[in-house]
Amino acid sequence: MLTQPDVVRPARNTRPANRRELIVAAAADLFYRNGYTDVAMSDVADAVAIGPSALYRHFRGKQSLLATVVREALVKVDDAILTAAADAESVDVATSLAAVVIEHRGVGVLWRREARHLSADDRTAFRSEARNIGAHLAEIIARRRPELDAAQADLLSWCALAVANSVSFHSLSLPEPDFTALVSQLISSVLDAAAPDLGESVARPRDVVALTTTSRREAILVAATELFARQGFAGVSMDDIGGAVGIAGPSVYNHFDAKSDILAAAMFRGDEWLRMAMTEAFAQASDPADGLERLLRSYSRFVFDNPHLVQNLVSETGHLPDVERQRAVAAQLSYITEWVQLLRRVHPGYDPIRARIRVQAAQTMLNDVALVKHLRKHSAIESASAGIALELLT
Repeated sequence: MLTQPDVVRPARNTRPANRRELIVAAAADLFYRNGYTDVAMSDVADAVAIGPSALYRHFRGKQSLLATVVREALVKVDDAILTAAADAESVDVATSLAAVVIEHRGVGVLWRREARHLSADDRTAFRSEARNIGAHLAEIIARRRPELDAAQADLLSWCALAVANSVSFHSLSLPEPDFTALVSQLISSVLDAAAPDLGESVARPRDVVALTTTSRREAILVAATELFARQGFAGVSMDDIGGAVGIAGPSVYNHFDAKSDILAAAMFRGDEWLRMAMTEAFAQASDPADGLERLLRSYSRFVFDNPHLVQNLVSETGHLPDVERQRAVAAQLSYITEWVQLLRRVHPGYDPIRARIRVQAAQTMLNDVALVKHLRKHSAIESASAGIALELLT
């Protein structure tokens, strides 16, 4: 659950001076836990003990409220970085960043999962703000490590932010100050990672002529996976999917009984690919440490080859019907458990919770880097990212 230590639900029919702050905090918690599409303005109003009409005096609608929630979450992260930059001698950026993401634990999910529901103008503005956050952290890294070039500092900044935000994607915790100390240590391991070899910068135009499948079902699955990733499952219609492959929307039903069946097929295909790659990595490994590195690099190949599928695995599982959702969640947890067990064979001193926090940090980092378009232009980005992620597991 999103941590909100300073927010107390006011008594009904009272008018606290910080009502707007309470509304934003309650909305952030609800959007984080339930997802934007499953939260009504009445839910937010009830959370702060006011009527819906009073809520609309502060915000035009749910999208406006989401924009405020995302904006304030990004500002908190940027403020932590700028504070560390302004007083580098007394403020450690890793500790400062760890503290703010633990206090505002939903920031990563709100940005990665819910920002797609914003208006086009807001998305553009917030992408610019996110790039500014990355640039501010890159400046700190470059000052600390003058041996890095601008591209290397930029990659490390995005990796560090992803590691920080990995706490959004699980409910694990440790008693304080241990939790902040571990997250800070993981962020520091990225900031101090060996200079990554990014290779040459290569163009990846979307209009490159490539071979395409003749299977209509396969074409639908590929197109829908990309649409779900870009617009969210709820924001895509069967007509959208049909249009993407050159057929009428109702014709999609000749291949899938429902839109959720397309999402389920993509999810379970992704799980099977990961399982097959894991089995291959284990079969080729000479010892647990070698197996862990092979497993991590196989995961890195998967996320960079399938960024849209990764986005769906991260953010769209909740849209599956109950049985399929339970199956998908169980498959994801089982896969992570394999990593945790292997990591503990390599490092017997790691307890299960600390080991899983490390695994989640490594996977989230790779997921996020694969989804940042300007980072993908580097020819060796997959290998470079995997090398940084490996340091999180050591």
